[in-house]
Amino acid sequence: MANYTQLFVQLVFAVKHRDALIDRELEERLYPYIIAIVNNRKHEVIAIGGMPDHIHILLRLHPSQCISDLVRDIKSNSSHMVNEEHLVRGRFAWQTEYGAFTYSKSQVPAVKRYVLNQKAHHKKETFQEEILRIFAMLGLPYSAEYGFNFNIAVNVAVPIAGASAHPPAHDFPALPRRAT
Repeated sequence: MANYTQLFVQLVFAVKHRDALIDRELEERLYPYIIAIVNNRKHEVIAIGGMPDHIHILLRLHPSQCISDLVRDIKSNSSHMVNEEHLVRGRFAWQTEYGAFTYSKSQVPAVKRYVLNQKAHHKKETFQEEILRIFAMLGLPYSAEYGFNFNIAVNVAVPIAGASAHPPAHDFPALPRRAT
């Protein structure tokens, strides 16, 4: 008997200490390497994009591997490659924590555009603003335990001043509202 799954996940994680180490040259080596790691584990990368200090990966998750194991494999193998090939000065590492967000098939095109347009998106919104907005949309209180350490007060769960709680359609796709 065959099983069918349709699991779309966006992973978000940052360089250790939020160091801006992923320049264009490193990106050209790192992204294909990460795609190979993911695809070799039976998952399918739909889009990958990011900034010098963090990346987003939209993928179709195969049920044979849990998300935490996949993230561990991506981080350990990619940081090993960067360090072995001396692609940055000093030691490259990812922070331990990560975000994983799930989507329906109908949301995938919007999330794909969002992931591929990270550089343009972050001209309008910082990573901190983005994460706090996502937490607010999900009804989650901000906590440093999630690994997004911004040296701000704990339990901030309100949109950034001047930012809409509902992003435009061309940005991060709307997430379902939680009943309160």
